[in-house]
Amino acid sequence: MREKTNKIFDAARRGANITTEEALTIYQQADLGELMAVANELKNKLHPGNIATWQIDRNVNITNVCATGCKFCNFHCKPHQKELAYITSIEEYKNKIELTQKLGGDQLLLQGGMNPELGLEWYEKLFAELKTLYPTIKLHSLGAPEVAYLADKAGIDDKTALQRLVKAGLESLPGAGAEILNERVRKIIAPAKCSSQRWLSIMHEAHKMGLLTSATMMYGHVETDQERIEHLIQIRDLQARKPKGTIGFKAFIPWAFQSKGTRLEQEGVRAENNTSEYLRLIAISRIVLNNIENIQASWLTMGVDAGMMALHAGANDMGSIMIEENVVSSAGAQNKLLSAENMQEAIKTAGFIPHRRNQAYEILD
Repeated sequence: MREKTNKIFDAARRGANITTEEALTIYQQADLGELMAVANELKNKLHPGNIATWQIDRNVNITNVCATGCKFCNFHCKPHQKELAYITSIEEYKNKIELTQKLGGDQLLLQGGMNPELGLEWYEKLFAELKTLYPTIKLHSLGAPEVAYLADKAGIDDKTALQRLVKAGLESLPGAGAEILNERVRKIIAPAKCSSQRWLSIMHEAHKMGLLTSATMMYGHVETDQERIEHLIQIRDLQARKPKGTIGFKAFIPWAFQSKGTRLEQEGVRAENNTSEYLRLIAISRIVLNNIENIQASWLTMGVDAGMMALHAGANDMGSIMIEENVVSSAGAQNKLLSAENMQEAIKTAGFIPHRRNQAYEILD
């Protein structure tokens, strides 16, 4: 078996696309230390200089109303729950943006639910107004499922909906809603959300438009190891299809399912995340995703210590200090949000030089 894993590691070192079977073999059978070492070696080739990046931005929820009802989400309320529903007002955006800018941030991660009262024109108006009020603020917003929902609601195709959102001010598209790109899994955890193929299709349209995007994975619920690996392969294959000269996926971010109080927990699916499993997933992500530049550590779900260890397992980025975060926290993530000073100290303690970046991974200091 050692000979087999060494052969796969050598192929990865050469930059070869390892197969699903090969990835599954080293993911399940290779020693964790060896897996981390190979991933770290590949990371250092892409990111020499012992640097780890981080960001200041704010996650603002547009609305908490969602008709989709994903079983892993505690944040949303149903459209009929008027007493719980909210839509963020322009005055609230002003307060949030001005505090973000005061703290050195230049970006909003705008996300929300599929609210039946909010259509494509409403989002166009929102984006345009925010860009008029704050021309320098970057809108890293929505996700493929929200684009699909707005397109269906407007009776247009996904490409046209995406073009209209970009024209209104959308500047980059998060990887939200990928969960696990497998229909068996999606039918269990998010049956009303767009299919994995539609998620991939919308992201490909974004890539053809030259839009910067990211890819994600929510793991640790009902998926198998093979389904995790197949998710990574699909991300890698889609990145390979992006037009020459475009960015495609700038980063990949895996994060652990949080189960507290969710419908999945009520159905017997509980999060049993541990640091070793997380580091193994970070490492295999770096090894498989040889055409995606950045791997981000998810300290919010796994804790700062695990995030620091991930920097030695193939990750090169610690993500944002997250001035505000509501969705993952509502399902049990208890890790305290970081200050800029705390973030830099964590990176230094892990043995790296912190460099602040923007969404395009351009170094700001």
